Parts: sequence; C-alpha cells; structure tokens
Amino acid sequence: MSDPHQPATPTGTDQGDIERRAALAEALGKEVWPAGRDRLIAKAEEVTAPDEVLAQLRRLPAGEEFANVQDVAQALGLGTEQQRF
Repeated sequence: MSDPHQPATPTGTDQGDIERRAALAEALGKEVWPAGRDRLIAKAEEVTAPDEVLAQLRRLPAGEEFANVQDVAQALGLGTEQQRF
C-alpha cells in the first residue's frame, strides 16, 4: 500500500495522461463495462465523443475485454494512479 500523504499519480504520468483518461471516462460512463474495443468505440460514437477519444479507442487491441477506464488507460500506455488505501 502506498503512503496516503503522497500524490497518487505515478512518477512519469503527465497532465496530458490525466486529461486523456478523464476524457475517456467522461465519454464512456459507468454503464458500458466490461466491454471490448468495438463496444467502447460504439459507445463513444453514440455520445459524440471528441475525435481524440475515438482515435485512442481505435488503438486498443481487438479481442480483449476491459473492466474499467483504468484498464483502457493501461492498455493505451497512460499513467494510472496507485491504490491509496
């Protein structure tokens, strides 16, 4: 377990990673999980997500299922926070 007094964002994660992950979370919501790449793309298209979000989702590997936005962020090589507690 990490120190709860330290930032939860891992070393090497930049503001861009945080913003990209937030955009993914906003576009995909909570109801879509678990889902594969095609379902995530369809959901993003349904809510008219920004082109940047769609481009990121198209980079995901086919045939893999993701449990949540953190799984997607990890597959895209974005930084993710540590479990703090």
